[in-house]
Amino acid sequence: MEKALKDIRVLDFSHLLQGPFATQLLGDMGADIIKIERAGKGDMFRGMTFFNEWVGGSESPSFLAWNRNKRSIALNLKSPRVHEILMDMAKTADVVVQNFRPGVMDRLGYGYEDFRAVNDRIIYCSGSGYGESGPYVTRPGQDMLLQGLTGVASATGPANSQPHPLGAGLPDQIGAMNMVYGILSALLWRERSGKGQKVEVNLLAGLMAHLNQEYVSVLNLDRDFERPNSGIGHPGAEAPFGIYATKDGRHISIAMSSFHHLVTTLGAEHLLNYDSPDQLFSKRDEIWEKVNEVTQTFDCDPLLDLLLDADVWTAEVKDFRGATEDPQVKHLGLIQSYTHPLAGEVQTVGPAVKMSETPAEITLPAPMIGEHGREILLEHGIDADEIDTLLSLGDMTIQTA
Repeated sequence: MEKALKDIRVLDFSHLLQGPFATQLLGDMGADIIKIERAGKGDMFRGMTFFNEWVGGSESPSFLAWNRNKRSIALNLKSPRVHEILMDMAKTADVVVQNFRPGVMDRLGYGYEDFRAVNDRIIYCSGSGYGESGPYVTRPGQDMLLQGLTGVASATGPANSQPHPLGAGLPDQIGAMNMVYGILSALLWRERSGKGQKVEVNLLAGLMAHLNQEYVSVLNLDRDFERPNSGIGHPGAEAPFGIYATKDGRHISIAMSSFHHLVTTLGAEHLLNYDSPDQLFSKRDEIWEKVNEVTQTFDCDPLLDLLLDADVWTAEVKDFRGATEDPQVKHLGLIQSYTHPLAGEVQTVGPAVKMSETPAEITLPAPMIGEHGREILLEHGIDADEIDTLLSLGDMTIQTA
């Protein structure tokens, strides 16, 4: 079937998570993603993993997660000839994506003005930690650092412990979504105007925008959030919003549910004396303890059945492995796989957006370093002899299985 972004070509200079996730999303929708990596080492994520273990004995799960549906070419960006080649490729490209620290790409001759000089329709998406000017412009911008800076860490975890980072890299992933949002908006405007433009995304602005509910509360109510000691699920929430234990050692979450309806469903009418807006917030830790005592008299599955039958907003709390076995996850076909030349079968979460006429799909595995370099350069008119010269000079790398 036709792909929504067919004929859109992206020169992807990005690394680690924010940029690569953005370009993977574009690739899922059919864009031709040419991943431009460092000759020799490639993307930094190729050398990073969890548990000190590697998929298939050699491949990074972090790299595999964010780089499907791309072709890789590995080049020395400091080489004058490589610069000429990439600027020639840019003449037929639609989008450039990069997330180096501000100034790096300009110094190498790959800034927005460099690309616009050869293609005034180019859309140049630049991702950074803190924007491209200001007092933090030279600081490293990394996911957990932004969690601390924006208030996420100080709002997470019990009050009697230090601030907690999230258990996933959500700020980077929010940044990726903002990149896609900006790129698609720029592509649509180019269809109307014929003009390219620069799109700037930074983790600080993106994360704060996604925390706007919290910031509007703090800015307009003139108070900040204080973490509860209990399992209440948000530092601004009243009971019963939170996570509760069950008798068999599992946990459930209870969201925005009527306290009266919850405790009567649980057969805990003795807790109704707490049922007032003031007490549900001011005594939320005490109420959580009382409700948690009641939930621990039930095993998890019967408790879920009881609460769901009563239309209480609840769900089981699962770990990552448990989530992959969830019946709704299986029904949606969210866990998919592809075959990688070194890692073998790689299980992954498939595209999240469904489209009736132009469906997203996995057509290419995450590439090896420079795997597609020869075919990419041949497509752009570079002859085989020069490709061999680039390889012999170390200005280009092609990894094979």
